[in-house]
Amino acid sequence: ESSMNKVLHYIHDPFCGWCYGAAPLVRAARAVLPVQAHGGGMMAGNGRQPVTPQLRAYVMPHDRRIAQLTGQPFGRDYFDGLLRDEGAVFDSGPPITAMLAAERLAGPEAALDLLARIQSAHFLAGRRVAAVQVLAELAVEAGLDQVAFAQAFSDCAGETTEGHIRASRALLQQVGGAGFPTFALEESGRYRMLDASPWLGRPEEWQAW
Repeated sequence: ESSMNKVLHYIHDPFCGWCYGAAPLVRAARAVLPVQAHGGGMMAGNGRQPVTPQLRAYVMPHDRRIAQLTGQPFGRDYFDGLLRDEGAVFDSGPPITAMLAAERLAGPEAALDLLARIQSAHFLAGRRVAAVQVLAELAVEAGLDQVAFAQAFSDCAGETTEGHIRASRALLQQVGGAGFPTFALEESGRYRMLDASPWLGRPEEWQAW
């Protein structure tokens, strides 16, 4: 009963390693209260990043630390495949569009299910999750209809996605967050930012809390 009027807002980015590190916390939270995802667009628009040796050198120490602190696995296909694939581009826009399409078709839970698949495809399997074809495959794996998803993706691309990213960043500022992931608990219309860092790697305790 106490969680009926609460919503956990989760401000994230599909390419954010710390968000992948927090994925078990998101999964645990979903079992006890509604969770609403907000894509912050860390690598969208002008922030898009082609894969380069410099990018690989920058992200790998962070990713190793995330793995150590959270127990989340990073795949060899990511470290030695995707991060060496200089034809790949990290662009948050398409995965966020895909989540909006999933939410339009089947609600907030479907968007979070798809995010979990996008994160695994990226950080474990080393797939190009900014590619529309890859996102369509992941959506079908998540149980969404292929034709309906393609239409919803097309509808949510462009201005809808850009508007969502702007709104997510405004929410991040409103709750006093500094980056991704940021969790904020909404209760009776009021927001309280939650510091998830002490709970990383401890999803059962986070859930109970």
